[in-house]
Amino acid sequence: MDTNEQNRLLNTIIEQQKMHIQTQDDRIREQEATITELRKLVDELRSLKANMEETLNEFRRQFFGISSEKTDKQEDDPEDSKTEIFNNNQKEKISVSSYSREKRKKKSTRDDLYANLPVREVLCKVPQDQRFCDYCNSEMVFMGTTPVREELRITPAKVERIRYMQEVLICPECRKDGDGTIVKAAAPTPLLAHSPASPSIAAYVIFHKSFMNTPYYRQESSMFQLGVKLPRETMSNWYIHCAQDYFYPLYERMHELLLHRDLIHADETTCQVLRERERPAQSTSYMWIYLSGSDGMDPIVLYDYQPGRGGKYPKSFLEGFSGMIQCDGYQGYNKVEDVTLVCCLAHCRRKFFEAIPANRRKNLKLLDINSEETIQEPKISELQDNEKKIPAEIGLAYCNKFFFIERQLKDLPPDERMVKRQEKEVPVWDSFFKWIETINPLGGSKLEKALNYTLNHKETLCNYLLDGRCEISNNAAERRVKSYALGRKAFLFHTSVAGAGASAVMYSMIETAKANQLNVYQYLYMVLLYMPDYKNEPAGIEKLLPWSDFIKEHCTGLIDVENITPENHMPLPF
Repeated sequence: MDTNEQNRLLNTIIEQQKMHIQTQDDRIREQEATITELRKLVDELRSLKANMEETLNEFRRQFFGISSEKTDKQEDDPEDSKTEIFNNNQKEKISVSSYSREKRKKKSTRDDLYANLPVREVLCKVPQDQRFCDYCNSEMVFMGTTPVREELRITPAKVERIRYMQEVLICPECRKDGDGTIVKAAAPTPLLAHSPASPSIAAYVIFHKSFMNTPYYRQESSMFQLGVKLPRETMSNWYIHCAQDYFYPLYERMHELLLHRDLIHADETTCQVLRERERPAQSTSYMWIYLSGSDGMDPIVLYDYQPGRGGKYPKSFLEGFSGMIQCDGYQGYNKVEDVTLVCCLAHCRRKFFEAIPANRRKNLKLLDINSEETIQEPKISELQDNEKKIPAEIGLAYCNKFFFIERQLKDLPPDERMVKRQEKEVPVWDSFFKWIETINPLGGSKLEKALNYTLNHKETLCNYLLDGRCEISNNAAERRVKSYALGRKAFLFHTSVAGAGASAVMYSMIETAKANQLNVYQYLYMVLLYMPDYKNEPAGIEKLLPWSDFIKEHCTGLIDVENITPENHMPLPF
C-alpha cells in the first residue's frame, strides 16, 4: 500500500472518529438537556406536592380542626421580665413579660346582676296556733322580719284572646222621637286587617325568628304548648307583612341617613332562596351588610338582599354616598364611585396565618384591639434573626404589630389618633413592604398568596391612615354577618324573595336596636303598636327610630306589654 492510500485511509478513519465524537457530543448534550428538564420537573413536582400537602392540611383543619386563631406567646427574657400592677377605676392592668391583660373587675353581686328586675317580697307568716308563748301563753306581737333567701321566678308566656267590645251610646230624648243619635267608641287600629295578630304576638314571632334564630316549625310547636294552633304559614305571612308595611319605612329612613355618613363598613354573605324567578333553587344569593363606622353618631346597621355578588349591587345601594368604605379585598366594591376604599387588615393577617403549617399554629391566636387579653408587642427584629422562624410567622408578627399599636390608640380622639398613626405605624408599614420584597416564596403556595394579597392591596390597606375615625379592620361588619349566619344555620333557606327581603329588613331593625342598647322585643312591640297610625307621617317615623328620645325612654328597660297596650297607650309626642 502506497503512501497516498495510507493517507486516504487515515483521513477516512479520522473523519469517522470525528463523526462518532460529534454523535457522542450531541447525545451528551441531549442527555444534559433531558437531565435539566427532569430536574425542573422534579422541582415543579416538589412544589406541587408541597402545595397539595398545604391545601390538604388546611382542609383537614377546616373540617376537623379548631377554627380559633391564636397568637404565639413569645419566650420570656429573665433580664427584661417585670410585673406592673396599678388600678384604673374598676379595672386592674397586669403586665408581665409574656403578655399583658386587663384584669376583670370583681365578680358582680346578685344586686348588680338583678338590679333591673322588680322585687316582690313574700312574707312567711307564723301559723296562728304558734303565735302564743310556750312559757306564759301570752299572745306574741310583731317584732320584725328576717331575710331568708332570694330566688328568681319567671312567668312563662301566656296567650289570651282579646275581644274588643265597642261601646254604643244613644240619645234617649231623640230616641223618643224615633230618630236616636248614636255614638260608637273608637277601636284601636288593627295590626293586620282580618287577622288575629296583635303587636305583642307579631313582635313575639319576629323576635324569636330573627333574634333567637328559632325557625317557624319550632315556633309552631312552642305555640301549641301555649294552647295556640298557629300554623307556620300564618307566622311567615305576619313576618313579611309587618316588615313590608311597618318596618320598611323606618328602614328607608335609616338608609337615607346612612348615605350621609362619612364612614361605612360593608360585607356580604351567602343565602339561598328556593323560589326565585328564572333561577334554580340551588342558586347562591347574597345578603349584603352595611353599617355606620366609629363616627360618634347613632349606629345604623342595614342588611340588603340581592340575587348576586356583582359590584352593581353595592353601587346601587350606596348611590349618593361619598366617603370611605371599609371592606375586604373584594373587587366588586371598586364599582362604587366617588369613595375611598379601606381594606381590612384582619383579612391580610388571616392570609399569613393560613400560610403557617398546622403544627406550628396549633397554639396561635390572633390579636384584637378589643380582646381582654393582649399579647406582648411582637419583636419583629428578633423574629427575623431567629432562623427557626418562617416568613409566614414574620408576616403575621408585622400584622400583629399594627393591632398592638391600634389597641394603644383606640381611646384617643380621632384627630390625635391620626397623628399618632403617622408617627408609629407608617414606619412599620415601610419596613413591612421592604421585607416583602426580600421574600421569594414557592410558586402557588399560601405564602405567595399572602404576599400577593398584601402587595395588590397596598394602597387600600394604608387608607385607614387618612382618617382617625377609620378602624384597622372590618370586624364590625363581620360580627353582623355572624348574626345572620347563626339564623341561616337554623332556617337553612328563604322560601321566597319576599321572605328574604323581609329578613333583611328585620335583621336591620334588630341589629340597629342592639347597637343602640335597646330592649329588642320592646322596640319591635312599640313600633308595631304605633306604626299602624303613624306609618304615613314623617314625624311619626322620626319618633320611632331606634335612637329617638321617645324610644330610648320606653325601650331601654324591661318588657312592658301590660301597661302599654293598643287600647291604652299615649300618642307619639310631636
